[in-house]
Amino acid sequence: MQTVPDSLSSPHKAGLLCSPPKYSKCWEEAITSRDPHHNTLSYKDAGVDIDAGNALVEAIKPLARSTARRGADAGLGGFGGLFDLKAAGFEDPLLVAANDGVGTKLKVAIAAGRHDTVGIDLVAMCVNDLVVQGAEPLFFLDYYATGRLEVEAGRAIVAGIAEGCRQAGCALIGGETAEMPGLYAEGDYDLAGFAVGAVERDAVLTGAEVAAGDLVLGLASSGLHSNGFSLVRRVVESLGLAYGQPAPFAPDQSLGEALLVPTRIYVAPCLRALASGGVKALAHITGGGFTENLPRVIPPGLGVRLSGGSWPVPPVFRWLSHAAGIAPEEMARTFNCGIGMVLVVDPGRHDPVIQALRDTGEAVFEIGRIEPVQGAQAPVSVEGLDLSWPS
Repeated sequence: MQTVPDSLSSPHKAGLLCSPPKYSKCWEEAITSRDPHHNTLSYKDAGVDIDAGNALVEAIKPLARSTARRGADAGLGGFGGLFDLKAAGFEDPLLVAANDGVGTKLKVAIAAGRHDTVGIDLVAMCVNDLVVQGAEPLFFLDYYATGRLEVEAGRAIVAGIAEGCRQAGCALIGGETAEMPGLYAEGDYDLAGFAVGAVERDAVLTGAEVAAGDLVLGLASSGLHSNGFSLVRRVVESLGLAYGQPAPFAPDQSLGEALLVPTRIYVAPCLRALASGGVKALAHITGGGFTENLPRVIPPGLGVRLSGGSWPVPPVFRWLSHAAGIAPEEMARTFNCGIGMVLVVDPGRHDPVIQALRDTGEAVFEIGRIEPVQGAQAPVSVEGLDLSWPS
C-alpha cells in the first residue's frame, strides 16, 4: 500500500494515493501517522478569526441601533432582520428593492487607507435607486467580504453605512461579514448593499405621464459619486500620481480624499419634492451618465435636450477630461458631470418643487426640456458641456 506523507492535510489529496476500497483505511493511517506533538488545526489556522468577527459585531451594534426608525428597532444578532410595515404607517404599499456595490472606488479607499466614506457610497447607490420610483427606503443590509478581517477597518466601513442609513432614514437591520482567505488579496475587501423601500400603490413613479415641454431639473452631485472609477484609476496610474499627494483639481486635499468624497444621498429632498406635487419622473445619474439613465424614465417618442452650460461642472470632471483627453460625449455617458439626480417636472407646477428642494439645502438647476424625437434621433442630447481646464 502507498504511504501518505505526514504533511498531507486534505482528504481529497489522500484519495489520489489510495484505491477506493481502501480510502477510509488509508486516510485513517494518514491521520494517525502524524507527529503526536503536532497541534490540531483550528479555523483560525486556516485564516478565519471567529473572535475578530465577534469583536466586530459588538463594535457595530451601537451603530446599527443609531439607525432605528418606525417599523424597525435596528437590533443585530438574529438570523434575519424584521420590519413592521403597519407600524411604519403604510396602508396599501408596494415593496421596492435595490442592490448595488461601490465598485473599484474601493481600490482607491484601500490604497489611501481611508475606509470611513465608502459605506455612505454603498447606501447611496441603493437608496437613490429606490426613491426614483417614489419609494421611501425602509431598511438596509450589507455584505462585507475580506481576506482577513481587520476590526478597525471593518468598524469604519460600517460606521459609514450607518451614517448613510441615517441620511436616508432607513434602518440597518442586518448584514453579513465574510472572511475568505485565499479569495481576496491581503488588505482587499468588497462591499454589496441591499435596500428595501415602500411606496403606496397609487403613488408609484413610472414616468408614464412625462410629456413634451416638461421641465428638467438637476440636483448637484458631490463629485464622481461611485461610477467610472476603473477609468479614473487608469488616469491616475498613467500620470504616475499617488493618492497621498495634493489633488490636481483640489490642491487643499490629497488626491485620495478628493476622489473619496461620498455619493450624495437624495432621499429627503426627493421625497419632499414628490410631496409638493408636479414631479413626473426621477432619474439617478449613475454609471452610463445622462445618455444611458435618462431614457429609462422617458416614454417612447420623447427625448431630453440638456443645456450643458446651465449648471457648474466640478473641477474633477474638467481635470479628467483634460488629463486623459476624454471627449465631452464620452464624459456625458460615463460620469454624472455634476448632476447626480434629475427630476422631470410639470412646467406649470415647478415653483413648489424647486422651493421644496431648496428648503432641504439642495442646489437646483433648470437644465433642459423634454422634446419629441423622431427616427434615429438620439433620445438624449447634451449641448454646450464646457469641460475646459485652466491652462
